[in-house]
Amino acid sequence: MRQLEEMEEGMKIDALKQKAGAVDEKKLSKRARKAEMVVVPIDMELIRKDRDQLYMQIYTYLVHTLDEWEEAMDARPEEEKRSGQGKRAAVMQKQTAEYIKPLLRQLKKRTLEPDILARVMEITHHMQHRRYRDAQDSYLRLSIGNAPWPIGVTMVGIHERSAREKIFSNQVAHVLNDETTRKWIQSVKRLMTFAQSKYPPYTLSQIS
Repeated sequence: MRQLEEMEEGMKIDALKQKAGAVDEKKLSKRARKAEMVVVPIDMELIRKDRDQLYMQIYTYLVHTLDEWEEAMDARPEEEKRSGQGKRAAVMQKQTAEYIKPLLRQLKKRTLEPDILARVMEITHHMQHRRYRDAQDSYLRLSIGNAPWPIGVTMVGIHERSAREKIFSNQVAHVLNDETTRKWIQSVKRLMTFAQSKYPPYTLSQIS
Protein backbone atom coordinates (compact mmCIF):
# COMPACT_ATOMS: atom_id res chain seq x y z
CA MET A 1 0.00 0.00 0.00
CA ARG A 2 2.85 2.37 0.82
CA GLN A 3 4.46 1.74 -2.55
CA LEU A 4 1.13 2.30 -4.27
CA GLU A 5 0.68 5.64 -2.49
CA GLU A 6 4.23 6.70 -3.36
CA MET A 7 3.69 5.73 -6.99
CA GLU A 8 0.43 7.70 -7.22
CA GLU A 9 2.17 10.72 -5.72
CA GLY A 10 4.96 10.30 -8.26
CA MET A 11 2.43 10.18 -11.10
CA LYS A 12 0.98 13.49 -9.92
CA ILE A 13 4.44 15.08 -9.77
CA ASP A 14 5.34 13.74 -13.23
CA ALA A 15 2.11 15.16 -14.66
CA LEU A 16 2.92 18.59 -13.20
CA LYS A 17 6.46 18.42 -14.61
CA GLN A 18 5.14 17.56 -18.07
CA LYS A 19 2.74 20.50 -17.99
CA ALA A 20 5.59 22.80 -16.96
CA GLY A 21 7.85 21.38 -19.66
CA ALA A 22 10.46 20.30 -17.11
CA VAL A 23 13.24 17.89 -18.06
CA ASP A 24 13.18 14.54 -16.27
CA GLU A 25 16.80 14.17 -15.19
CA LYS A 26 16.24 10.61 -13.98
CA LYS A 27 15.02 9.45 -17.37
CA LEU A 28 17.86 11.23 -19.15
CA SER A 29 20.35 9.52 -16.85
CA LYS A 30 18.83 6.10 -17.59
CA ARG A 31 18.90 6.73 -21.32
CA ALA A 32 22.57 7.68 -21.12
CA ARG A 33 23.33 4.55 -19.09
CA LYS A 34 21.44 2.38 -21.57
CA ALA A 35 23.35 3.89 -24.49
CA GLU A 36 26.64 3.00 -22.80
CA MET A 37 25.64 -0.58 -21.96
CA VAL A 38 26.21 -3.23 -24.60
CA VAL A 39 24.18 -6.41 -24.18
CA VAL A 40 25.92 -9.46 -25.62
CA PRO A 41 24.86 -13.14 -25.70
CA ILE A 42 25.78 -14.77 -22.39
CA ASP A 43 28.51 -17.33 -23.01
CA MET A 44 28.19 -20.22 -20.56
CA GLU A 45 31.77 -21.30 -21.32
CA LEU A 46 32.93 -18.21 -19.43
CA ILE A 47 32.13 -19.83 -16.09
CA ARG A 48 35.32 -21.84 -16.66
CA LYS A 49 37.32 -19.40 -18.75
CA ASP A 50 36.58 -15.87 -17.52
CA ARG A 51 34.13 -15.39 -14.64
CA ASP A 52 34.76 -11.65 -14.45
CA GLN A 53 33.42 -11.22 -17.97
CA LEU A 54 30.50 -13.54 -17.20
CA TYR A 55 29.52 -11.46 -14.18
CA MET A 56 29.44 -8.33 -16.35
CA GLN A 57 27.43 -10.00 -19.13
CA ILE A 58 24.74 -11.16 -16.70
CA TYR A 59 24.68 -7.80 -14.89
CA THR A 60 24.30 -5.87 -18.14
CA TYR A 61 21.51 -8.12 -19.40
CA LEU A 62 19.51 -7.92 -16.16
CA VAL A 63 19.81 -4.12 -15.95
CA HIS A 64 18.84 -3.83 -19.62
CA THR A 65 15.75 -6.01 -19.05
CA LEU A 66 14.76 -3.95 -16.00
CA ASP A 67 15.03 -0.78 -18.10
CA GLU A 68 12.91 -2.34 -20.86
CA TRP A 69 10.22 -3.24 -18.32
CA GLU A 70 10.19 0.29 -16.92
CA GLU A 71 9.93 1.74 -20.43
CA ALA A 72 7.02 -0.61 -21.17
CA MET A 73 5.26 0.66 -18.05
CA ASP A 74 5.83 4.30 -19.08
CA ALA A 75 4.60 3.64 -22.63
CA ARG A 76 1.15 2.43 -21.52
CA PRO A 77 -1.92 4.59 -22.21
CA GLU A 78 -2.77 6.96 -19.37
CA GLU A 79 -6.09 5.20 -18.72
CA GLU A 80 -4.30 1.89 -18.24
CA LYS A 81 -1.75 3.45 -15.89
CA ARG A 82 -4.51 4.83 -13.68
CA SER A 83 -6.59 1.65 -13.58
CA GLY A 84 -6.36 -0.62 -10.54
CA GLN A 85 -4.66 -3.37 -12.52
CA GLY A 86 -2.30 -0.88 -14.13
CA LYS A 87 -1.24 0.51 -10.77
CA ARG A 88 -0.61 -2.97 -9.38
CA ALA A 89 1.54 -3.81 -12.41
CA ALA A 90 3.58 -0.64 -11.86
CA VAL A 91 4.05 -1.45 -8.18
CA MET A 92 5.27 -4.95 -9.09
CA GLN A 93 7.77 -3.51 -11.55
CA LYS A 94 9.15 -1.01 -9.02
CA GLN A 95 9.22 -3.65 -6.29
CA THR A 96 11.14 -6.00 -8.60
CA ALA A 97 13.71 -3.30 -9.37
CA GLU A 98 14.21 -2.80 -5.62
CA TYR A 99 14.31 -6.47 -4.63
CA ILE A 100 16.85 -7.43 -7.30
CA LYS A 101 19.44 -4.87 -6.16
CA PRO A 102 21.31 -7.30 -3.83
CA LEU A 103 21.86 -9.65 -6.78
CA LEU A 104 23.05 -6.80 -9.00
CA ARG A 105 25.47 -5.65 -6.27
CA GLN A 106 26.93 -9.15 -5.97
CA LEU A 107 27.29 -9.40 -9.73
CA LYS A 108 29.01 -6.02 -9.89
CA LYS A 109 31.36 -6.93 -7.01
CA ARG A 110 31.82 -10.45 -8.39
CA THR A 111 30.97 -12.04 -5.04
CA LEU A 112 28.13 -14.38 -6.04
CA GLU A 113 28.61 -17.96 -4.89
CA PRO A 114 29.72 -20.26 -7.75
CA ASP A 115 26.70 -22.59 -7.58
CA ILE A 116 24.26 -19.65 -7.58
CA LEU A 117 26.20 -17.93 -10.38
CA ALA A 118 25.84 -21.09 -12.48
CA ARG A 119 22.05 -21.14 -12.07
CA VAL A 120 21.65 -17.40 -12.76
CA MET A 121 23.88 -17.82 -15.81
CA GLU A 122 21.65 -20.62 -17.13
CA ILE A 123 18.46 -18.62 -16.52
CA THR A 124 19.69 -15.49 -18.29
CA HIS A 125 21.26 -17.49 -21.14
CA HIS A 126 17.97 -19.29 -21.81
CA MET A 127 16.01 -16.03 -21.51
CA GLN A 128 18.17 -14.44 -24.19
CA HIS A 129 17.47 -17.36 -26.51
CA ARG A 130 13.74 -17.34 -25.66
CA ARG A 131 13.91 -20.79 -24.10
CA TYR A 132 11.67 -19.98 -21.17
CA ARG A 133 10.84 -23.58 -20.25
CA ASP A 134 14.57 -24.27 -19.87
CA ALA A 135 14.93 -21.03 -17.89
CA GLN A 136 12.09 -22.19 -15.65
CA ASP A 137 13.90 -25.48 -14.98
CA SER A 138 17.06 -23.61 -13.98
CA TYR A 139 14.98 -21.27 -11.84
CA LEU A 140 13.50 -24.22 -9.95
CA ARG A 141 16.97 -25.64 -9.34
CA LEU A 142 18.03 -22.24 -8.02
CA SER A 143 15.03 -21.77 -5.75
CA ILE A 144 14.57 -25.25 -4.28
CA GLY A 145 17.83 -26.94 -5.20
CA ASN A 146 18.11 -30.69 -4.75
CA ALA A 147 16.83 -30.78 -1.18
CA PRO A 148 15.02 -34.06 -0.35
CA TRP A 149 11.50 -33.07 0.60
CA PRO A 150 9.53 -35.57 2.72
CA ILE A 151 6.76 -35.84 0.14
CA GLY A 152 3.93 -38.09 1.30
CA VAL A 153 4.91 -37.88 4.96
CA THR A 154 1.98 -36.96 7.18
CA MET A 155 1.96 -36.92 10.97
CA VAL A 156 4.91 -38.70 12.50
CA GLY A 157 5.46 -40.14 15.94
CA ILE A 158 7.45 -38.50 18.69
CA HIS A 159 10.47 -40.73 18.07
CA GLU A 160 10.61 -39.79 14.38
CA ARG A 161 10.12 -36.07 14.80
CA SER A 162 13.77 -35.17 15.41
CA ALA A 163 14.86 -36.75 12.11
CA ARG A 164 12.13 -34.94 10.22
CA GLU A 165 13.09 -31.62 11.79
CA LYS A 166 16.68 -32.23 10.75
CA ILE A 167 15.61 -32.50 7.11
CA PHE A 168 13.86 -29.14 7.26
CA SER A 169 16.52 -27.31 9.24
CA ASN A 170 19.62 -28.44 7.34
CA GLN A 171 18.56 -29.21 3.79
CA VAL A 172 16.16 -26.49 2.72
CA ALA A 173 17.33 -24.33 -0.18
CA HIS A 174 18.63 -20.76 -0.24
CA VAL A 175 15.20 -19.32 -0.92
CA LEU A 176 13.81 -20.54 2.41
CA ASN A 177 16.80 -19.58 4.53
CA ASP A 178 17.35 -15.98 3.49
CA GLU A 179 14.64 -13.36 2.97
CA THR A 180 16.87 -11.11 0.82
CA THR A 181 17.77 -14.02 -1.46
CA ARG A 182 14.13 -15.10 -1.66
CA LYS A 183 13.17 -11.64 -2.86
CA TRP A 184 15.77 -11.37 -5.61
CA ILE A 185 15.04 -14.91 -6.81
CA GLN A 186 11.37 -13.92 -7.02
CA SER A 187 12.42 -10.82 -8.98
CA VAL A 188 14.35 -12.95 -11.48
CA LYS A 189 11.18 -14.96 -12.03
CA ARG A 190 9.22 -11.76 -12.67
CA LEU A 191 11.82 -10.66 -15.22
CA MET A 192 11.41 -14.02 -16.94
CA THR A 193 7.66 -13.42 -17.16
CA PHE A 194 8.17 -9.94 -18.60
CA ALA A 195 10.77 -11.15 -21.13
CA GLN A 196 8.41 -13.90 -22.29
CA SER A 197 5.63 -11.36 -22.90
CA LYS A 198 7.93 -8.97 -24.80
CA TYR A 199 9.92 -11.63 -26.64
CA PRO A 200 7.68 -14.71 -27.09
CA PRO A 201 9.40 -18.10 -27.54
CA TYR A 202 10.01 -19.43 -31.04
CA THR A 203 8.18 -22.67 -30.22
CA LEU A 204 5.18 -23.40 -27.98
CA SER A 205 7.22 -26.05 -26.13
CA GLN A 206 9.32 -23.26 -24.61
CA ILE A 207 6.44 -21.41 -22.95
CA SER A 208 7.04 -21.54 -19.19
